[in-house]
Amino acid sequence: MTAVRIAAVGDVHVGVDSGRVLGRPEQLATTADLLLVAGDLTRHGTPDEARVLAEEIGSAPVPVVMVLGNHDYEADAADEVRAVFEAAGATVLDGDATVVEVGAVRVGIAGTPGFGGGFRGASCSEFGEPMMKQFVRRTRSMADALCHSLTGLDTDVRIAMTHYSPIEATLEGERLEIYPFLGSYLLAEAIDTGGAHLALHGHAHRGARAGCTPCGVPVRNVAQPLIGRPFTVLRVETDDLEVLEG
Repeated sequence: MTAVRIAAVGDVHVGVDSGRVLGRPEQLATTADLLLVAGDLTRHGTPDEARVLAEEIGSAPVPVVMVLGNHDYEADAADEVRAVFEAAGATVLDGDATVVEVGAVRVGIAGTPGFGGGFRGASCSEFGEPMMKQFVRRTRSMADALCHSLTGLDTDVRIAMTHYSPIEATLEGERLEIYPFLGSYLLAEAIDTGGAHLALHGHAHRGARAGCTPCGVPVRNVAQPLIGRPFTVLRVETDDLEVLEG
């Protein structure tokens, strides 16, 4: 049985005065085959903040794949922030996908920041004011891109990574009033339709760690304030595509 070890974290919120947030490089080297970072890489979305985290990324002993989060858009410099991380060797996904070779196993990661809108029975709709329609269309366009990217992956393992949550279960512990700003059921539809084997997200600092989509895809909330350590490690057993902690 072959296992792919995935180190995952989100919401590291690095500032210009931050120290290391991803632990020691040797810890990554001995426990993981790749590192996935699910958004909110910075506090305020500035290139200077990105450069602090990029120093860690540049010394990472495993491939690093990221998506941006809402904090990373705050300074209206998302393209510059992305460029900083890419220059450090990371792959930053935005509605597209990448493939990482782990031995003989091909791991495909499709990623998008995602967006809000809520969940079935309590979700926004494309009706009424133009701004409301624009809000929902942004989520739909990101979900459509995620689905398309997942579907296009011809790999042994397919992982969906977002910043916003695709399900309600991993939001439990957050205030119900803010669920529409924490995720959208459209992302779960994309994950199910695209055939993902695992989905990761951040954003919900006070949420729950585990849940699944309506079609049974395991979902993990890897926000660093929730997991309480530099990263968590998930093992995907490729023979039966079972996801295990640790």
